[in-house]
Amino acid sequence: MAKNKITTQSQDFSQWYLDVIKEADLAEYSKVKGCMIIKPYGYRIWELIQREMDDRIKAAGVQNCYFPLFIPESFINREKEHVKGFAPECAIVTHGGGKKLAENLYVRPTSETIMYDTFSEWGQSYRDLPLLINQWANIVRWEMRTRPFLRTTEFLWQEGHTAHATLEEADIEAARALKMYNDFDKNFLALPVLTGKKSRKETFAGALYTLATEALAKDGKAIQAGTSHNLGQGFAKSFNIQYQDEKGELQYVWQTSWGVSTRLIGTIIVVHGDDHGLVLPPKVAPYQIVIIPIYKTDQEKDKVLEFVENMKDSFDKNLRVHVDNRENLSPGFKFNEWEVKGAPIRIEVGPKDLEKDQVVLFRRDTLEKMSIESGNMKKEVDKLLSEIQENIYKKALEFQKENTFSVNDYNEFKNLISEKSGFYKAYFCCDAKVEEKIQDETKATIRVILDEDVKGKRCFYCGGEATQEVVFAKAY
Repeated sequence: MAKNKITTQSQDFSQWYLDVIKEADLAEYSKVKGCMIIKPYGYRIWELIQREMDDRIKAAGVQNCYFPLFIPESFINREKEHVKGFAPECAIVTHGGGKKLAENLYVRPTSETIMYDTFSEWGQSYRDLPLLINQWANIVRWEMRTRPFLRTTEFLWQEGHTAHATLEEADIEAARALKMYNDFDKNFLALPVLTGKKSRKETFAGALYTLATEALAKDGKAIQAGTSHNLGQGFAKSFNIQYQDEKGELQYVWQTSWGVSTRLIGTIIVVHGDDHGLVLPPKVAPYQIVIIPIYKTDQEKDKVLEFVENMKDSFDKNLRVHVDNRENLSPGFKFNEWEVKGAPIRIEVGPKDLEKDQVVLFRRDTLEKMSIESGNMKKEVDKLLSEIQENIYKKALEFQKENTFSVNDYNEFKNLISEKSGFYKAYFCCDAKVEEKIQDETKATIRVILDEDVKGKRCFYCGGEATQEVVFAKAY
């Protein structure tokens, strides 16, 4: 595996991204246009994300379930604003069993409609509320331009759906989900993110408002990592989701939905990766420690492998440790392979190391090598894994800060963003039509609205009194 197989980020960031996915063995293109095959190493990252996120979801009292992949067209048409937002991306089944279907079936672009028909039966009384449901599923959206993990025709995700007695309760749940995602991004994936409300133009179809987490890739583009929506009562009225309150009167529920997807894997790549390949935070790495035994003779082999196995057994059982003892591959090949695959710690052990009662340890985040006494290794590794996790976050946060700018004038903004992508903070007062014009002229959209005091501030576009501070960016 030669290092020059990976294009540098400065040369062509898009090609760098595709090269890393290929060389790190994360995924490959499928024969089905726009779809990908997630390979074992890439899927293991998703399993670790799924396991951690599932624990957090269940800790909030949310239960998992599963609903059908196919949605009757009549369900889709009950929520006109919702279907309008998804119509261009929908795949529709018209035939089944060799016959034309009596009613077309939509392949799940999201599950609000199929779930909420059932919610109308589950939430009959105030005693049944809140309904707190989550689903791990696959989604199909007919994307015109695809890129593995970041945007594919089919992808994997979790989608939480809840129903509440009051707007206030729905507000609390939408905020809780956003906080969960923000904490998960920071403390598990080492991703610094901006959080806030989306503009009306960027709000999920059919929702009162949308909250989101936004990361910044190394090419300066924003990437939406997670979303949480307060759906209000629109779906409840379309699907007749009512409950009997304590006075015996019928009331419509207030709802939320929230989700993250395999796009998180793409986010990890574009935020943390470097010209050497993937850089994985230890908490989400398939193997946190990779041990590479080095030997030439059978006698050396026996001694080194015995030492390596004892060393592996000495580590905490919760650590993910892999011994790469593949034959007919040079140590140099293995070093490079695990560097590309982003293994946080690589340990090299050869006969000379045994004589010195030490091992050579390599940390992926800084590309540093160091010698560690065998007796201190377990303690040093535990400490180092925490350091690496924190350092990866710190480096991403520093990059975000260095590439976040404040602008007070629209012409200034246009000139700056044409030369350098990043987060651009601006005071704003205008409507969706102006926002759309800005997007047409600059390719930038409002990623989040910041919760900042705008009293006395002027809109960067029209000069009028500002109503909000927003963050513009070009985005994936």
